[in-house]
Order: sequence, then C-alpha cells, then structure tokens
Amino acid sequence: MSHTFQTEDWDQYTMDYPQPHRELEPLAREIAVVDDALAALVDAGILPHGNYDHEKMLAHRRAVAELFEIPWTAISPRMQRLLYAINAVAQPVNMLAAGVFCGNTFFSNAGAAAGPGACYRAENLIGIEIKPEEAARAERNVRRIDPTGVARVVAADAVDYVAAFDAPIHLLYLDADGDAARGKGIYYDILRAAWNRMPDGAIVLAHNSVNCAERLAHYLDFVRDGENFRASVNIIFDGEGLEVSAK
Repeated sequence: MSHTFQTEDWDQYTMDYPQPHRELEPLAREIAVVDDALAALVDAGILPHGNYDHEKMLAHRRAVAELFEIPWTAISPRMQRLLYAINAVAQPVNMLAAGVFCGNTFFSNAGAAAGPGACYRAENLIGIEIKPEEAARAERNVRRIDPTGVARVVAADAVDYVAAFDAPIHLLYLDADGDAARGKGIYYDILRAAWNRMPDGAIVLAHNSVNCAERLAHYLDFVRDGENFRASVNIIFDGEGLEVSAK
C-alpha cells in the first residue's frame, strides 16, 4: 500500500546547504510538521506510534552542531528530526546507512541509540561510505560524539557490505550515489543485496524520493509494490523527500 504525505509549503521550505544548523522556521512549526508525518506513518502501519523524546532529540542536535565537521548538507531540520524520531520509535537493533558523506545523515539515524540523544540500546549502527577520505572524516565525527563504538563508519561499497552482513538488518537508510549510469538508482541494488537479511517489519528509508524520483523509478516501483512491502509512504515536506517503507 503506497501513500503520500505532503505539506503545502514543501517547495518553499528550502535548505541552505552550506549552513547546516540554520533555523528555517519556528521550532513549534518544525515539530508539528514532523508529528503529522509520523502520524501518517502510524496510519500506514509502518510505525506503532509517533512518540519520541523531544529533549533528547534537541540534545542530539546540539551535540552534532558542536562536534561534527559538516561542509554542507541537504538534511533539513525537519528531515533530521524525522530520521531521529523514526529510529527512536522503531528502535532497530541493527541499523545500516549507505552513503553517509561526513556522517551527518548517518547520525541523524544513529543518534537515537548513541550520544546524548540515545533513548535505547542497539547492537550495530553502521555507516557505509565508498570514498575513503569521506569515511574517515565521518568516523572522526562519530567518535567525537559516541565513545562506545556502537556507531561506526566503514569505507566500503554498500552493495557488497550489506550482502555480506551476517545479522538481521532492521533498518536500512539509503543516500548513496552510484556510477554515472545509475546515480541514485543504486538504491535498488543495495536494497536487493540486503533483502534476504531484512526480517518482516524491517524499515527502509530512501532519501531524495522527490528530487531524484526519475533515477529512483525502479526502486520506488519495487517498494510501492504490495508483494514486496506491506506499506510505503512518500514524505514530502522539503525538496528532497523521504520514502519510508516497511517490509
């Protein structure tokens, strides 16, 4: 079952890429928009509820702003909050994130179980970045905020890494880029490589469901097919978008 959640201002809510911590709207408005998106995920049966600790989320945000080196990001405050909240509610034991650049998007997910925003305990929180220099920077960022090592970044090809992962994948975040021919279309390849390790109830989050929808056509067709996923919701509250799918 496929649904769309879309705010009226999605095309006017614009991220300033070089200023990752810039406030784009009053906090109350940000929270209300994300709460409505979470309600849509609950209605679709993807999440059991939409409740998360707002203070822990802000503690996570403050720590990232203070400790992370972020040259630029497309992750808006709304998206940061949504990613954190989904993980805080779903509480994946093993979370893998493919295509993490400097680690900001990875830790928007992992921050629900690591650092000052942690609200549950996970076994594996793994960011996968194919460029060694970016993986190294992301790992440095993560180490500043998570001394435990539960959250970590590896330099690897995401398709190969998820295929070889030897435990269930409870949440898979996709933000990778493939070669010139595939681009964001590599999401489909990563998902298929992870498929046999994803139990019923596993969640897949695909960033760029709006601005890269053409390249993601095969991926979106697959996750919106009821034979493959029981529910999928396209969250559109900024120009990037997030497809949220539950197996």
